[in-house]
Amino acid sequence: MNRLHPLSAAAYALQYGFLWLSVASILTLLLGGIFDAIESAWVSLAAPVGLVAGAAYGIAYYYRFEYGITPDTFDVASGVLARRSREIPYERIQNVDVRQGVFQRLLGLAVVSIETAGGGSTEAALNFVSESEATRLQHQIRTRTAEVKDRRRGRGRPDASAADERSPATDEASSDAETERTSAATDPDEPAPDDDGPTAEPDSTDGTTTSDSDPVSDGRDRVAGPDSRGPRREQLFALEARELLLYSFTSFRPAAAAALLGLFFFATDLAIDLLVSAARPFGGPANLGEGSPTSYGILTVVSVVNGVVTAYVLSVVYTFAAYYDFRLGRAGGDFVYERGLLQRYSGSIPVEKVQSVTVTANPLQRLIGYAGLWVETAGYGPESDSGGSQSAVPLADQGRVHRFTETLTGVESPRFRSPPTTALRRYLARYAIVAALVVAAAFAVAQFTPLERWYLAAVVFVAVPPAAYLKYVNLGYYVGEGHLVVRRGFWKRKTTVIPYYRIQTVSTRRTVFQRRLGLASLVVDTASSRSFFWTSPTIYDVDLKDARDVHGTGRKRLQTALRERARADDSGLTIDFT
Repeated sequence: MNRLHPLSAAAYALQYGFLWLSVASILTLLLGGIFDAIESAWVSLAAPVGLVAGAAYGIAYYYRFEYGITPDTFDVASGVLARRSREIPYERIQNVDVRQGVFQRLLGLAVVSIETAGGGSTEAALNFVSESEATRLQHQIRTRTAEVKDRRRGRGRPDASAADERSPATDEASSDAETERTSAATDPDEPAPDDDGPTAEPDSTDGTTTSDSDPVSDGRDRVAGPDSRGPRREQLFALEARELLLYSFTSFRPAAAAALLGLFFFATDLAIDLLVSAARPFGGPANLGEGSPTSYGILTVVSVVNGVVTAYVLSVVYTFAAYYDFRLGRAGGDFVYERGLLQRYSGSIPVEKVQSVTVTANPLQRLIGYAGLWVETAGYGPESDSGGSQSAVPLADQGRVHRFTETLTGVESPRFRSPPTTALRRYLARYAIVAALVVAAAFAVAQFTPLERWYLAAVVFVAVPPAAYLKYVNLGYYVGEGHLVVRRGFWKRKTTVIPYYRIQTVSTRRTVFQRRLGLASLVVDTASSRSFFWTSPTIYDVDLKDARDVHGTGRKRLQTALRERARADDSGLTIDFT
């Protein structure tokens, strides 16, 4: 069994020391308010005692924390007073992520997180190990996980050859092909066929290739030494500087708005003074308590504009720092990625855990012809922006992303069907009701405030027809031979490709208004994680007959895909990404 890096002892000592210091101080103050015998001055004694006790506990926790790699499991033992031992089977491990903050990178340390399929949180976290140890653990666990999958597939196919076990990415590998690859690797003029498909020429856009004989990854992609046996890592996609800037300026992170609100609550007085000062040149009040309704209206407008601009700037900075030097690679049956400027992330996306693939693009990105590619994985998705959604290609040329999607999933070019025009009339009525509520709210405010021209709020009715039309034209679905494709959304249009064998349930939902119009919506559920921003793909407002046809077709093709996949015993997805 191994121990963490020695600096972990100092980190745990500080962490638990300050935690126990805070608890001792707060507890002393609370008890002092209840019992007269306890004085508030005792905090000066309780605080250092809590600090020393917490530091001692942190050091003891370091010496009691052990981990090790065994042939079948990754073992972790921890706990000072209550001992806890965990044996994590390799077949259950989904991700091995490495995270480095600013100070950790300066000190050469890293945090290794072990994620298991279906887990709601990190199964085991190693705080901290050296960079070399983190790389070794990540590589060895991935290698052993791949070996477990190979053995399992070998048991499912008694006639599997040794070449099949050595190359799990293909079911048709042979010793002759292995010999050809070996000879081609020694001959620079002879291209070598890829294990996962035909040889791909390097992409002039990012200089990547998928040929095993000509890997483009740098030294960080390989682990030197005797433990470097196993899947070789190859680079499939690299986010260029231009794409990084476009992605930063054309996307918005809700976390930026949350951070701005947090800063406002922590420094309310300073924030209000700054907002008043910013609005004063435009006619805002001289002081917060001295002003007219007009000046307060100007203050409100200026404050909203400043808030939006500040949140946008924070979003640009956050996105740039989070996706700096983004690289997607391939290691055996996993996609592996690295990203981050201040905090460096390194993780994996198991191909067999991929439930669906989604192409996303907001109006700005569509205007310049760019899009992003996300994958939904089963279970917990660590270090992702939204639950089990993980970015495979943050931003690239739209045509290139579509080719990636078709190659990854094998889906044919979809021919989308739109909802009936009855749905458009429904959206017109829906947004008209929303506009009427806005006018009613303005009228109600005018009854209790000096607001006079409340009727000007009726201008929102002008936006009703374009809003209804934009919602309608961005909806569509395609029922393919092996995949169901769902498109929806205007502000962030998502086109989701779902293999039939990944579908868990297809449910038909009808509201009161949909029943009156003869419409229905189909919700397609997979085993992937969902969040507020990533909900289940839904086919909205189609004719009831069409909804039933799609439901029945999907069910039949699901059974067919499951039978075919059981015979083929493969993941159903290719990882030849070009």
